[in-house]
Amino acid sequence: MINFLHVLLDCLLLQTIFKFIIMYAIVDIAGQQFKIQKDQQVFVHRLEAKEGSKIDFEKVLLLDNSGKVNIGAPVIKGAKVTAKVLEHIKGDKITVFKKKRRKGYKVKNGHRQYLTKLEILKIESTSDSSKKNVEKKEVNSDIKTKSVKKSPVKKTVAKKPVAKKSVAKKVSNKKNATKKSE
Repeated sequence: MINFLHVLLDCLLLQTIFKFIIMYAIVDIAGQQFKIQKDQQVFVHRLEAKEGSKIDFEKVLLLDNSGKVNIGAPVIKGAKVTAKVLEHIKGDKITVFKKKRRKGYKVKNGHRQYLTKLEILKIESTSDSSKKNVEKKEVNSDIKTKSVKKSPVKKTVAKKPVAKKSVAKKVSNKKNATKKSE
């Protein structure tokens, strides 16, 4: 029983340690979003790249680096994920069977999705966001110190009300006119 508690405490301790060490990102690859980590293998829709080549994905939506979360609006500028194409494969066969009961209607189709297997090599994030914030603050302070000339206020002229057009009366049908006369 004591050994079990030691193992359990060790596992909990390792989880808390590795929780802050692992870096992950949420990336848009071929129209789908994936949560990825370094050295992870991911199956994505077929990409136009040769096997063994490296690909950079710059649509990084979220980045977590040891507890520091950086969320893009919509993407993080300067962040990119580098991956290596391992192979192009076809996915498992999916059977599509349609049937309408009591009508004699049965259709059976199959489908195999074309996939690309990727291995994530590295996740890069540049710390340009902190530099940009400092530059923005300096620019804002410069703007506040300069005197701003006010432009003369333009007067708005009220428009005259437009007269309503009179609506022409409709001429009654000949049938109605003959019935009234009788």
